[in-house]
Amino acid sequence: MKESFRQHLKSASELETTREAYRAGFIALALERNHRATPFVERARALKLAASRAKTAAELLEMEDIQSALLTAAGVSDKAASHLEAADEKKAIAGLIKNFLEPAGAAFVEELVYRFLLTRGDTLGGSMRNLGGVLAQQKFTRSVIAHLKNAGKSYRWLHAGTGKWAEAPDDETGIEVHLRGLAWQSGKASRTLYYNVTVAVSRSHVDLSVLNCGPDALDQEMLKSPASFLALGELKGGIDPNGADEHWKTARTALSRINEAFARNQVRPHTFFIGAAIEPKMAKEIWSFLESGIIENAANLTNENHVASLTRWLCSL
Repeated sequence: MKESFRQHLKSASELETTREAYRAGFIALALERNHRATPFVERARALKLAASRAKTAAELLEMEDIQSALLTAAGVSDKAASHLEAADEKKAIAGLIKNFLEPAGAAFVEELVYRFLLTRGDTLGGSMRNLGGVLAQQKFTRSVIAHLKNAGKSYRWLHAGTGKWAEAPDDETGIEVHLRGLAWQSGKASRTLYYNVTVAVSRSHVDLSVLNCGPDALDQEMLKSPASFLALGELKGGIDPNGADEHWKTARTALSRINEAFARNQVRPHTFFIGAAIEPKMAKEIWSFLESGIIENAANLTNENHVASLTRWLCSL
């Protein structure tokens, strides 16, 4: 039987991310950043309108409808705010007014909006750091669902927010945004795909785990059993070439640990790697892993044919 990776790869160079793909990836991230910034910009506009009712900065302290925004402008994150008492919040806002807004004079409203956006910019920056991974997971999910649908197979999906499994909806638009797992049938066998699972036998966090059972049969004991895992893979969606090698090193370590730990238990799950940023040196090493059988499959996330081929293989296991 033809090795699975040779369905879409003929050489190491085909794993490399092209300059065009890098540019497209950076543009996609920029557009997503702007999209995610929109709610913050709208809140800043609303804050400016509301704060403009005050004649002095001190009057802001009495405006109940903007206290949350004032706390943000004071530099208090949402996480930090959850630990504060009402008196602490008042103290932080009073400090903002005394130390920064009052010295701004008549421009105190503009100063307030700038400081609000500064804190929210940090919030956005934090969410953007893992955006590549989020978008990669969504792309992978859409490809898996496409293969299941084309094969006429039904599936169930795990809602990340509720933690509950549900039947596939009639309208699948945006399902990948809220999905943390998929379940389907492969012949008479049940399959369950989970994202971001800590595999007990190897003591490693794994991006993609396919188990050879349905979600209803899955419990903590089965998760501890090496025989439960059918396939394990690493998915690295970061598009910055400067961080590509570090992503591969992390994935390589995880995959090596998986192979060693499962081998001690006389079990060998299928292993694979998918990356968005793959530089020439990395591509050669990944290719050597494929040819030597250390991993069974690999794909460049920016290449639609690669992703389609790998997810087709995964759905057929």
